[in-house]
Parts: sequence; structure tokens; C-alpha cells
Amino acid sequence: MAKFTKHLFICCNQRAPDHPRGCCDPEGQAQLQLLFKQKLAALGLKAAVRANKSGCLDQCEHGPNVVVYPDAVWYGRVTAADVDEILQSHIMNGQPVQRLMLDDRCINTGSCEHRALKPRPFATGLDKSLASGD
Repeated sequence: MAKFTKHLFICCNQRAPDHPRGCCDPEGQAQLQLLFKQKLAALGLKAAVRANKSGCLDQCEHGPNVVVYPDAVWYGRVTAADVDEILQSHIMNGQPVQRLMLDDRCINTGSCEHRALKPRPFATGLDKSLASGD
């Protein structure tokens, strides 16, 4: 089997509901990661691109977060509605989705002006009966 060409790391971190920074997966069901996996399979990209569950990426105020490697592109506030665009534009055509990209000055710094904001909860619209799996 060939190496993966890209890895998507989807934050599935959970915290208490009253945590000041919020969390990317408050329901703990990894629905965003599952949706990426399903869409990659439907596009025939499962063997080339891996959608991995990730622990905290420490960008909670921008969550839900997705990082694409080896491109080192960080996306924030990703919703189910964004998955197709990320896959089509970035993964298939090499064009990162600018409107979702985190600003470099916000990544790995305590001085990001967004630190006081809570992430918005991941809204799926997905059927709760979807089976999970790696």
C-alpha cells in the first residue's frame, strides 16, 4: 500500500461544559471526523488521505479545529457544511479554503485575541445512528 498523501487531524477533545475555553467535540461522538472519513471514502480517497481523531490541538477558541498535513494548514470553526469544500478545494485541488484558515498569529500563542471566545459547537445535521469506526 502506498503512503498517505495527506493526514487530516480533527480535534475530538472533550471538556466539562462550563470550561472557559469550550471544546471541539462536546457530545464526544467524533461526528466531524466520521463525516470526513465517509466523504473521503465516497470520493475514492480513503487509501490516499487519512482522517484521524485528534486530542486537543490547543486552539479551542477557534474550534472545531482541523489540521491538514503535510501542508500545515489549520482550519477553525469547521462545520459539517464545510467538509465538502475542504475536500474538494484543498485535498483534491490543492487550494486551501482561505475563509476557514487560522491566522498564523493565532496558532500556538497565548496572545491570540480570540482566547476569550468560546468555540461554536459542531452542528452536524447528521443522523445519530451513523456508525463510528476508524
